[in-house]
Amino acid sequence: MSIAFLTLPAASERRSALSSQLHHLLLVYTAYVIAAGSPGPSNMRIMGVAMERGRPAALALAAGVVTCLVFWGVMAATGISALLARYAEALVVLEVFGGLYLLFLALKAGRAALTPDESVAPRAEAGEASPSSAALYRQGLLMHLGNPKSVLAWIALMTLGLGPDASWRSVAVILGGCAVLSVTIFCGYAVVFSTAPMVRLYRRARRWIEGVLAVFFGLAGTRLLLSRA
Repeated sequence: MSIAFLTLPAASERRSALSSQLHHLLLVYTAYVIAAGSPGPSNMRIMGVAMERGRPAALALAAGVVTCLVFWGVMAATGISALLARYAEALVVLEVFGGLYLLFLALKAGRAALTPDESVAPRAEAGEASPSSAALYRQGLLMHLGNPKSVLAWIALMTLGLGPDASWRSVAVILGGCAVLSVTIFCGYAVVFSTAPMVRLYRRARRWIEGVLAVFFGLAGTRLLLSRA
């Protein structure tokens, strides 16, 4: 009886600890889905590429985005990004780089919006070269590599999901789960927006869509550049 009495609290503590870990994981995954799935420069760019150039191109871009997201997650898990966040100069460089790159995308989208449909069709029929999968993958990398908010978001997620006695197993579960969610979210955008109805919508409203993207990228880039002002 005494042995059984002593083992019951231990089992109860283990169940309580497991329940607490599951609760933290649910919080982390929910926060990540909301943050990654909400409309942002990467999502908008994947949508535009999917409708304009098709599924393989959009998936290549999404792969670059996912790779960079996982990279920042590993940096946060190892503590390197926390060190980076302490040095304002490093974050300023990243913000300037990211803001300028978003403005570059805004310029490209703006030029496309101002190009009449009659001028786009002959170039497509003439076999004008499209960006390669490697180029689109690099573009996806650059979009998040120059976004210091990714560093801070990962630090917040790690803080939310890990306690003071967290093990590397917990870190691996968070990183692995968020990596799977990243693939699901960003590749999901690529698949959904490359379907025939979406492609037809893009062809009908190409200039309006590119105009919206230009404004969106322009505002995002300007906000990033002025965030330290």
